Amino acid sequence: MSVTIKACTTNDLKELQELSIETFNDTFKQQNSPENMADYLNKAFTLEKLNEEMSNRFSNFYFLFYKNNLAGYLKINTGEAQSEMMDNDSLEIERIYIKKNYQKHGLGKHLYNLAINSALDKNKNNVWLGVWEKNDNAIAFYQKMGFSQTGSHSFFMGDEEQTDIIMVKKL
Repeated sequence: MSVTIKACTTNDLKELQELSIETFNDTFKQQNSPENMADYLNKAFTLEKLNEEMSNRFSNFYFLFYKNNLAGYLKINTGEAQSEMMDNDSLEIERIYIKKNYQKHGLGKHLYNLAINSALDKNKNNVWLGVWEKNDNAIAFYQKMGFSQTGSHSFFMGDEEQTDIIMVKKL
């Protein structure tokens, strides 16, 4: 398998924006109204917002290439960049997204392993994430990787309040 992972820089913002919109839309458009999807996508993935996220020293973005084609990305957070404040012993996997035509090839596991290794390198004791309660494939993947549910929090998709399951893996 020809997989390459590279850290993203601000030079990658436009490509990151396009990939973010494509993968988020493909993952969630069937379960959400077009209005709520458009509202969310137009706020969450602006170049300004992505630049702000990328400029945070506690966040890291990585592109995954499969056979030299951009196939997905990872965003991890520590410290104050975490989307929900956990302790300083935690690393958050905020986003693992793989393009639709590259799913079911084991590519997500490469990004997952990078996140786990980053946590170990940073001497973190826990890795956590939030996953939509209706995203059965992602929940099954994370359970298989040793995560367990510890709680939940609200996530707003446009004007609709949804529930994300908080899952944690102890390292």
